[in-house]
Amino acid sequence: QVQVVESGGGLVQSGGSLRLSCAFSGKNFELYDMAWHREAPGKQREAVVTMIASGKYGYADPVKGRFVVSRDLAKKMFYLQMNRLKPEDTAVYYCKSDGIINGRHEEYWGQGTQVTVSS
Repeated sequence: QVQVVESGGGLVQSGGSLRLSCAFSGKNFELYDMAWHREAPGKQREAVVTMIASGKYGYADPVKGRFVVSRDLAKKMFYLQMNRLKPEDTAVYYCKSDGIINGRHEEYWGQGTQVTVSS
């Protein structure tokens, strides 16, 4: 059974940085597309960045040039380096894994980690 667990959230001042981590437990990490999503109060959950299994990735416009995604296949870790944070980045950040494993679609979400950016 796959689990993804986020960590690294916290309170930071505007302009600061945080690094989120997502620990993947289970098999076939390299076969999953991984993504960071966020949900701000009163808003719908939105995708921040997606990295597909091949390693290609794409960012949402609001975070382009500020956030950097990476992964460590050996450690089964997925990261989000967030720089030049803004108050509007305040949200719960979720890690998601998504893949077709043995012909079956599997999707897993973490419990989320709170990021609060003060002005």
